[in-house]
Amino acid sequence: MDTEHCSAADRVYEHVRSGILTRRYPDNELLSEGMLASETGVSRTPVREALLRLEAQGMIRLLPKRGALVLPVTAQEWRDVLATRLLVEEHCTRSVILAGRGQSLARSLTGPLDALRRAAHAGDVVGYATADREFHAHIVAAEGNQILIRLYASLRDRQLRMGAANLMAAGGQADAARMHSTVNDHQVIADAIGAGDAVLAGRLTRMHLAHADRALRGDPVDVGPDESPDPLLTTATA
Repeated sequence: MDTEHCSAADRVYEHVRSGILTRRYPDNELLSEGMLASETGVSRTPVREALLRLEAQGMIRLLPKRGALVLPVTAQEWRDVLATRLLVEEHCTRSVILAGRGQSLARSLTGPLDALRRAAHAGDVVGYATADREFHAHIVAAEGNQILIRLYASLRDRQLRMGAANLMAAGGQADAARMHSTVNDHQVIADAIGAGDAVLAGRLTRMHLAHADRALRGDPVDVGPDESPDPLLTTATA
C-alpha cells in the first residue's frame, strides 16, 4: 500500500512538473487538487504530497482552499541562474582543456549537438531545452568535481524552464531562428574545446550566456563577435 501511495504521488509530481516545463500549465495558472486528481486518476492525498514537493522546489505556491499557483521564473532568479552557470561552466571548460582532455570532451558533445539539431529541425522547444542542458552538463561532468556536478544538477528544472521560455516567440510558438542560431553557438564552443583553446572557449561561453540573458529580457541578441558580454555576466566573473 505504501509503495502504491508513493507511486501515485510520484506520478502526480511528474505530471505537474512536465506540464510546467512544457508550459501546458502557463505562468500564474491556478491548478486545483480536484483537476489534478482527475487528470492523473488518483486521490487528493498523493496530489497534495506532489504539490508540497513542487512548492519546495519553487515551481508553485500553495494557496489555502484555492489550489496551486504556477510561479513564473523571476528576473532575479534567471539572473542568479545565469551567473551561477557562467562561473561553473567557464571554470569546468578551462579545467578540462588545461588537463589535455579537450578533444575527448568535444567527441562526447556530438550526441547533444545532434539532439539539438534534430529538435531545432522539428521545432521541439522542450526537446531543444533538454539537449541544451545536457550539452553543458557534459562539460561540467567532464571536469569531475562532484560538488560542482551536484550544484549544477540542482539547477536542472530552472534551466529547462528558462530554456523553453528563451526559445518561444511572442505568439507562444517555437522561435525557429533562435533555435538554429543557438545550435551554432554550441557547435563553436565544442570546436574551441576540441582545439584546446581555453581562452576562446571561455569567451564563447560568456557570449552564449549573454545572448540567453538578452533573450530572456526581451532584448535583441544579434550581437557582433567583438561585442562585450552583458554587465550581468561580466560582473559574475569579477
